[in-house]
Amino acid sequence: MQMWGKLTVALAAVSTLTMVTMTSAAAHSGGGPAKKKPTIVLVHGAFADGSGFTDVAGRLLDDGYPVIAAANPLRGLTSDAAAVRALLASIDGPIVLVGHSYGGQVISTAATGNANVKALVYLAAFVPETGESAEALSGKFPGSTVGESLKPVPLPDGGVDLYINPALFHQNFAGDLPAERAALYAVTQRPAAGAALGEPASTPQAWHTIPSHYLIAGADRIIPPAAQRFMAERAHSRTQVVRGASHMVFASQPRTTVEFIEKAAR
Repeated sequence: MQMWGKLTVALAAVSTLTMVTMTSAAAHSGGGPAKKKPTIVLVHGAFADGSGFTDVAGRLLDDGYPVIAAANPLRGLTSDAAAVRALLASIDGPIVLVGHSYGGQVISTAATGNANVKALVYLAAFVPETGESAEALSGKFPGSTVGESLKPVPLPDGGVDLYINPALFHQNFAGDLPAERAALYAVTQRPAAGAALGEPASTPQAWHTIPSHYLIAGADRIIPPAAQRFMAERAHSRTQVVRGASHMVFASQPRTTVEFIEKAAR
């Protein structure tokens, strides 16, 4: 009997300690279970790849967000959006979908109908309406140097790959980055198919139903700031202007970019 009495006391002590620990944890978390942070999916644009998001992704990971840098094929809007849509379908839980430049056009199509996508974040990006292409939007307002910056490479199938001429990359694409760093982005860029930039959006666009946020690059020479403001206002996006920022605002201003993304995530 004495042994059973000691066991009962010990179990009671463990039970009490467990209750105290649980109560303390609940108080620390605001009285309920910790809220799962959304997965941040980063979609690069033309003349880039996922490695351009290295600084942004690292900061997001440090802040506890799951992150995926999607590989945007840059072959055609419909097929590119289908590839990103398939990736989104593999993710459990809420998603914040981020697109830079042509990547904005891709996410606007890929997110349509996906209830897990809670916010769209555009970084100096195209936000088309159905029937509009990146090519058309880039020329809607004066100030874009994209036409003079392109270096075409004809393909055996009759198509064409487009690069930014490395000699013009720094001044026109990444003016607020150090020249040495811009040169690295220039030589590692991935081409976009000419067909991709000219293909209009053909389906309902996700920004009509999903809240959007737009980071405007104030000194962009690829998508003029006036065009960015037009698209952001049309989409009723929450906006922030980064003065002096080039088209590569996410690379030159990673802290500002991450803060903007995390506001959308909250």
